Amino acid sequence: MMSFGRGSRSTPTAVQPRGEAARNDGSSPTAAVKDRVHRRLLAELSPTVGADNVEEVRRALERIFAETLQEEGLPLSRGERAELFEQIVADILGLGPIEPLLRDDTVTEILVNGPDMVFVERNGILEETDLRFRSADDVLRIIDRIVSPIGRRVDESSPMVDARLPDGSRVNVIIPPLSLVGPCISIRKFARQAYTTDDLVRLGTVPQEWADFLRVCVLARLNIVISGGTSTGKTTFLNMLSSHLPGNERIVTIEDAAELQLQQRHVVRLEARPPNVEGRGEVTIRQLVINALRMRPDRIVVGEVRGGEALDMLQAMNTGHDGSLTTAHSNGARDTLHRIETMVLMAGMDLPLRAVREQIAAAFDLIVHLDRLADGTRKVVTISEVQGMEGDIIVMQDIFKFVQTSVRDGRVEGFFTATGVRPKFMDKVEAAGLFVSPNVFAPSREATRRR
Repeated sequence: MMSFGRGSRSTPTAVQPRGEAARNDGSSPTAAVKDRVHRRLLAELSPTVGADNVEEVRRALERIFAETLQEEGLPLSRGERAELFEQIVADILGLGPIEPLLRDDTVTEILVNGPDMVFVERNGILEETDLRFRSADDVLRIIDRIVSPIGRRVDESSPMVDARLPDGSRVNVIIPPLSLVGPCISIRKFARQAYTTDDLVRLGTVPQEWADFLRVCVLARLNIVISGGTSTGKTTFLNMLSSHLPGNERIVTIEDAAELQLQQRHVVRLEARPPNVEGRGEVTIRQLVINALRMRPDRIVVGEVRGGEALDMLQAMNTGHDGSLTTAHSNGARDTLHRIETMVLMAGMDLPLRAVREQIAAAFDLIVHLDRLADGTRKVVTISEVQGMEGDIIVMQDIFKFVQTSVRDGRVEGFFTATGVRPKFMDKVEAAGLFVSPNVFAPSREATRRR
């Protein structure tokens, strides 16, 4: 996900009675009483309550809360009572201490490292919050609330899981014994609305000329790979490119955990499935790619290739399914091709390396590489053409690149420029009746001046 909005040093967002620190360690009498209130509420209600009839559950909580406060004799003002009640509601019906972070649009990632440490990302920069869980069991209860509605589980026999929240936000969970710091939750939040080309141009992720060029490439049915490291904005950028897919085409999306937000009407969304308790029933990305070829797709969009499905993706691109889009983890455009080579070999086929490279060179037209810079901003740093083979080497050529010039006051400075190379696939673009001005491929004044 991209990092948007303004943000400064995080302040405690967990709701606490006045005068009580956000760290809920039971060190104050008020915190101890509040803990007893919370435990009684949990004891009288099912730990899985809240999936249905939320208003009815909330009314029951109000009654139990009022009775418990009266019995405990806790002196609270009306405002403090309301704050304490909302925090307990979040514990019962929501995701506990991190519930306010989910409503905070400036937060793009939430990282829970056990019960005593919660980090958030704002503007691409990680910062620690003062939020705490009461215990590891509380974290496990929140994890169960996340994974249960989508039919997944987390226990000692299956200590890792990928899931998603109702709004589409991506969730990864890992628990002991694999995690030595306690149960960990990583949430990559989804924007309430998919980011458009105008949004990414305004944020400086990509200049308008490049965005227009990529739109033409999508319409011309070029096969495009979006590459980058973790949290560089690959999925956000894939969403943006996917918005240019024609509405009269049949689009099949394939994902490990559904994240894409395509707005076209004729979209078939497929999602991989992990094995059940008995270790059966797993459906992999590779199986879905093979099945998608039987579904009469005009376009295939794979959320991310990370294994043997890369071979089947290449086969699809080389057998008439032009215009496919996917993402891959890598450190650079050239490294993307090396990664895809490795993933194809993971399919278990005994293929000569030259044959693999020929398939890659014939399948992919364009690699768009994103990077997260030192100041937390995400940018498209290179757009490269895959031109074909020379001997045993795949030939690539940068078309556009971002040149970093300095870092001033913590902000990365630089400029976007073309390299002066006209892509070989422009003949295919023009054959599709599309036009790109030759001026787009002219180096910028800054680049010319620095030569």
